[in-house]
Amino acid sequence: MRYELSDREWGVIRPMLPNKPRGIPRVDDRRVLNGIFWVLRSGAPWRDLPVGYGPHTTCYNRFVRWRRSGVWDQIMDALAEAHDAAVQMIDTSVVRVHQHGACIAGNREQQMGRSRGGLTSKIHAVVDADGLPVRLGLTPGEAHDNRLCSVLLTALQPRTTLLADRGYDADWIRELASQRGAWANIPPKRNRKEPICFSPYLYRARNLVERFFNKIKQCRRVATRYDKLAANYLAFVKLASIRLWLRFYEFTP
Repeated sequence: MRYELSDREWGVIRPMLPNKPRGIPRVDDRRVLNGIFWVLRSGAPWRDLPVGYGPHTTCYNRFVRWRRSGVWDQIMDALAEAHDAAVQMIDTSVVRVHQHGACIAGNREQQMGRSRGGLTSKIHAVVDADGLPVRLGLTPGEAHDNRLCSVLLTALQPRTTLLADRGYDADWIRELASQRGAWANIPPKRNRKEPICFSPYLYRARNLVERFFNKIKQCRRVATRYDKLAANYLAFVKLASIRLWLRFYEFTP
C-alpha cells in the first residue's frame, strides 16, 4: 500500500528498533510500523486500522510503549545527525484540536490553548538547509513563537546561519546564537532603533521551513490534533519527520 515502508526505508530504520532476545516473539515490527504510518497519514481512529496490519490494539500499544521508552526520539536523533548545519531555520505552525482530542480534563496541561479559532496547539520546529527537521517542540496555540527558542537552539553550531522571521527579533535570541558562534539573520522589527546586519538574499531560503510544515501536514494525524495527550501528538509529529528523513536517505546515493 502507498503508506508502507519501502525495502530501503525499512533497511535504514530496522537496526534502530529495540531488540527482544528473550520471551514471546514480538509481532512483526515492519507490519506494525506500516500500521502506525497508515494511521499517521490517514488520520483514521486506531480501531479503523485495516486487518492486514494486525490487531489495532497491537499497533496502538507498540506506538505508546515505544513513545514512553524514547524509541521515536532516538530514531529521530539518529537520522537527524546527518543534518546540514550550515543553515538552520526556526518557525512555528498552529494546528486545530479536534473535539475528540479536546475532551480531556486539564487540557491546558496537554499543550492546548484557546485562541480565536478555538482550542489549538503550536508546533515549533528547527530545520536544516535541506528543509529536514532537526528539533521539534509543542506549546499551546496562543504561546509566543519564541517560547521554545532557549530549548530548540541549544544545538546551534559555530558558523551556522540562523534564519527566522521578524517575530524572533529579540536581543536575547541574537545573543543566544552569538554565544554559540552562530549568526542570526533575522529581519528587524519596525520599532527597532539600532541598525543590525541583515541579508535579504540569505533570508529567501527561509521558505524551506514553511515547506516542511506543509509536508508533515499532508499527514492528517498531524494536520488536525486528534490526540488528547500532548506526548502522543508530538510523537506523531516526530513520526512524520522520521518519514521525511527516511525518504531523504532512500533517494541519497
